[in-house]
Amino acid sequence: MTLTFTSNAASKLCDFLQADAQGESSTSKGIRVSVVDGGCSGYEYSLSVANTPKADDLQLEQGKLRVYVDGTSIPLLEGVVIDYIEGLTDSGFKFSNPNAAETCSCGKSFTASGCKPSEAGCS
Repeated sequence: MTLTFTSNAASKLCDFLQADAQGESSTSKGIRVSVVDGGCSGYEYSLSVANTPKADDLQLEQGKLRVYVDGTSIPLLEGVVIDYIEGLTDSGFKFSNPNAAETCSCGKSFTASGCKPSEAGCS
């Protein structure tokens, strides 16, 4: 599986992990990436801090960043590039998804071709 974080995104996510740790040391803490039903186009991206991976998670590392990819989300996240942008009116994570047939103007929701929400492992 190919899931890429730009240096800006990786740096911001490492900052989140450090802030969440609050002095604790956890060798398994990472960022969980998944796709969930929702948004204006059918699917939404989800990023969260995870203390440990779930049984079906795919575990990846990019530099110092540990990533857990939800097993059912893998087909929808294949080839995705995650960036972090900062601007005067909008800052946040931006997902570039080659699997998206359509994206919402908000950039946080998408539709995948040949796949309906709630269909795990669709392609």
